[in-house]
Amino acid sequence: MTLSAFNKAIHSISAAMTVILLLACQAETVDNVIVSEAKWEELVAPDSLTRLTIPEAKVALENGDITSEALVNAYLKRIAVLDHSGPNLQSVLSLNPDALAAARQSDKLREAGETLGPLHGIPILLKDNIETKDELPTTAGAFALLDNVTGRDAPLVAGLRAEGAIILGKTNLSQWANFRSNDSMSGWSAVGGQTRNPHFLDRNPCGSSSGSGAGIAAFMASGAVGTETNGSIICPSNANGIVGFKPTVGLVSQKYIVPISSSQDTAGPMTRSVEGAAIMLGAMDNRNLDYSAMLDADAINGLRIGVLRFAEGSNPDIRARFNTAIEKLESMGGIITEIEEFSPATENFWGKALDVLKYEFKATLDEYLADTPKGVKTRSLAEVIAFNKNSDTELVLFGQDLLESSDVMRPLSDEDYLSKRDDVQRATRADGIDHLLAENNVDVLIAPSGPVAGRIDPINGDVWPSWAGAGYLAAIAGYPNLTVPMGDIDGMPIGLSFMGAKDKDGQILSYGYAYEKATGHIKAPEFLQSAEDRDDIITAMSRKIK
Repeated sequence: MTLSAFNKAIHSISAAMTVILLLACQAETVDNVIVSEAKWEELVAPDSLTRLTIPEAKVALENGDITSEALVNAYLKRIAVLDHSGPNLQSVLSLNPDALAAARQSDKLREAGETLGPLHGIPILLKDNIETKDELPTTAGAFALLDNVTGRDAPLVAGLRAEGAIILGKTNLSQWANFRSNDSMSGWSAVGGQTRNPHFLDRNPCGSSSGSGAGIAAFMASGAVGTETNGSIICPSNANGIVGFKPTVGLVSQKYIVPISSSQDTAGPMTRSVEGAAIMLGAMDNRNLDYSAMLDADAINGLRIGVLRFAEGSNPDIRARFNTAIEKLESMGGIITEIEEFSPATENFWGKALDVLKYEFKATLDEYLADTPKGVKTRSLAEVIAFNKNSDTELVLFGQDLLESSDVMRPLSDEDYLSKRDDVQRATRADGIDHLLAENNVDVLIAPSGPVAGRIDPINGDVWPSWAGAGYLAAIAGYPNLTVPMGDIDGMPIGLSFMGAKDKDGQILSYGYAYEKATGHIKAPEFLQSAEDRDDIITAMSRKIK
């Protein structure tokens, strides 16, 4: 695919662009967006279609209250007005030119009495490291993969499509899934630019599934797929205030996804409801399980809950929201056990964990690139490194030290790799999550999902406050982790994580579902430029003596 063809795909909103003209009556142009005289709040607020969660859209479609074509058109219009222009959220990297045709076909099937599954006619976005047979490249945000149009569905995409989902397009991401540099900017890619957090546009959307997190928070699709190696579903879901689920590694196939780690990579759903995540997971997994049928609003009653106090962080506001969540879980019948201390039981844990990723990145990316279409000229990690050095755009903001240090790693048969992999897995499995569950006689572990997101900083790269959460345990162990909105701090959302043992995916989803139903903390974004757009903050920051 040529650059001009790719640009065409990015801006291919086709017939939906005409919908925007409906806004032009008595309109004015503000920041390159055609808007009506409606207030800004009305423009950024979702309409009756785009606000629907997956289960709500499913019922509305079944009842004939809406059509898939109308739903797809509504999301395309919103993407055009708020993502590709206006505040330029830059969460949606490219649009499927066949999405509207697929929606019309979906409606015809429904009219004929045929539905493919619970996602029939529902628009879904894919992170742009996941292959789809649609006429879209899979770039991982890198110009080196601009011609990576494979014409094949990743198994998880085939599963979504088989259940009736409409593939709406691809989301922006931290380039190479945030495994290019230790000084990276979360949410930035050379192809897609910087994804913005829709709550405050100057705030970090977190990575690497930044576009999926920001896009779903901003009502750009019914649901999205993210991928995680270590935090890349949980962190952007936390930072953007949505539901994100990282399944047990292996539950969702890694095939035809641009890889980092064979031992840690997994795709997972990112949605505005736990039930929506469960419906998506049922289509994406390889076990044909109905996770939505496992959801129980009374799942907390009698549940033994381990509170990871060592992971609550130092932010008093996060700790206050966390304590409120614990009190709520206790009022729902949860049995609380405080866990004060834990540290990984292996020397140089973080160094070993990073080396494991470098080993696996080198091996799996070389294998992936060797199988890309002939138009892709970078056929190895070494060739990607060389491509970046000769690019005018790739290395402007930060370097590629992780690519370079990975490229010198030896094969996965090397004893050093095997020893380090076994050490970090033992530290997070038998001596980690499994130990914490058994030693404290609990069914699930909870912690804050992460810190309050810091500001985007193109000079210093990611600058994070003191960390909260223990998602690394579930990530390295390959165990399930669910984040559900826990509230907000001065307008910025934070989440509550539920972590458990291997293959307890259905149970973890059910615990989060019960908490979500009892609290309803999800918060619609306001697309404010910064925290200083809030009246209480700007008043506090203003000089009082003149």
